[in-house]
Amino acid sequence: MHRVFLSIGSNIGEKEKNCFQAITMLEQSGLIIDKKSSIYITKPWGFKNQPDFANMAVEAFTELKPLELLQLLKKIESNMGRRPSIKYGPRIIDIDIIFYDDLILKSEELIIPHPLMHERYFVLKPLSEIAPDFVHPELKLSVKKLLEKL
Repeated sequence: MHRVFLSIGSNIGEKEKNCFQAITMLEQSGLIIDKKSSIYITKPWGFKNQPDFANMAVEAFTELKPLELLQLLKKIESNMGRRPSIKYGPRIIDIDIIFYDDLILKSEELIIPHPLMHERYFVLKPLSEIAPDFVHPELKLSVKKLLEKL
């Protein structure tokens, strides 16, 4: 089993409910959700003129390979009603792979660890609640230290 950390966010409709629905769909798809952070309401990042986000993080275990996991996350997002829109714009659901074991992967389809996670409070704050001591495999700093540096 692979240990993965996912970031989940929503700023359209019932934001908190959307996040929990995504977790339910992850579990129904075979992921074992071990830990869930609290929900954090955060300001938008990138494109500022939109509603605040509900964000959380989960620790999960899966047999899926990284690209299979990415495909599953995109399928869940689509099934929940996410449609292509402006970059960093409003969305009903967003599920990102932050860490996958201690893997470092750089491909056209997927970069792990998530390349901007260390710059994003809305990722680091919930993640620090469930995995403060997890060490970023490239930056060699714990999640807690990354949050402190932000």
